[in-house]
Amino acid sequence: MSKVTLAIIAAAGAATGAAATAAFYSTTKKETPPSVTTTTTTTTATAAGPPRRAPIPPVPGIPHPAAQRPVDPSGVFQYGFPGPIADLRPAASLTSSYDRRTRNPHWVAEHITPSSLAANNADRKHSVFVEDVSIPEMFRAKLKDYFRSGYDRGHQVPAADAKWSQEAMDDTFALSNMCPQVGDGFNRDYWAHFEDFCRRLTKSYPSVRVVTGPLYLPKREADGKWRVSYEVIGSPPNVAVPTHFYKVIFAEDGQIGGKVALGAFVLPNAVIANNKPLGDFEVPVEVVERASGLEFASKLEPVRRKRLCQEVSCSLVVREFAQKQKAFQKH
Repeated sequence: MSKVTLAIIAAAGAATGAAATAAFYSTTKKETPPSVTTTTTTTTATAAGPPRRAPIPPVPGIPHPAAQRPVDPSGVFQYGFPGPIADLRPAASLTSSYDRRTRNPHWVAEHITPSSLAANNADRKHSVFVEDVSIPEMFRAKLKDYFRSGYDRGHQVPAADAKWSQEAMDDTFALSNMCPQVGDGFNRDYWAHFEDFCRRLTKSYPSVRVVTGPLYLPKREADGKWRVSYEVIGSPPNVAVPTHFYKVIFAEDGQIGGKVALGAFVLPNAVIANNKPLGDFEVPVEVVERASGLEFASKLEPVRRKRLCQEVSCSLVVREFAQKQKAFQKH
């Protein structure tokens, strides 16, 4: 088991503990209303008329729970809801959820098909990096945050997946689709080859959906304790540099209710040798869910699931265009 998997499992263990606590509180017995005591009464018949029942004691009133509270914590909502608020961005080539705290996306989802990749109606030279003005200014990642930071503006949905229109490609250049990524050796190399692997899946599947995003995973330090530590860039420093990135891949067979080859991968945000097997970064999707706090396949029935790396060869193709790719991705 690789070190990255161990780190993810450690994060998963912490999340599991939190889930257990939540489950405990959610299953606590609710307070039952006061019971009503039934009194058995004996009646006596008289010549004056039919027997009469004794009066039924009234049911004690159950006070409204709010009447017992001397405070109203939710009253703070009159001044505005604190959050967290996830800025959902539906665009032509992607859908994303933005994390205002880290100035990175929670996740970015895309859909690629053989026909979408075959179209060539856009040119990357005409696309420019832009700030996402749909996000409030104080929570927005800015172009100056990346300037001389030492990190690439790393696409979560790559521009090469959106060549079917210039608008679609332009959508991928918003900073809400970016995270700080190590350049040489990762964003311009191994990560780019991984993105190419996702595109090559369309040769075997008519529909491929990919969800990509950052992780902030714990690392075991010299004292034996696990801690989460990550760099922050910008001025003021507010854009988090992820420790890892994930991709969850759904390779669909094209049939309604058909089989789905599911694959999940976690890669460190670091230099990775191109000869490193992609399979070394494969993890169960549940590990990514626990580490990220997100759910990806809760509605995908087990009977429909297949393991992607058992259906296809999970290996990279290091192409000759690597140098050209680097030139395009320089910040």
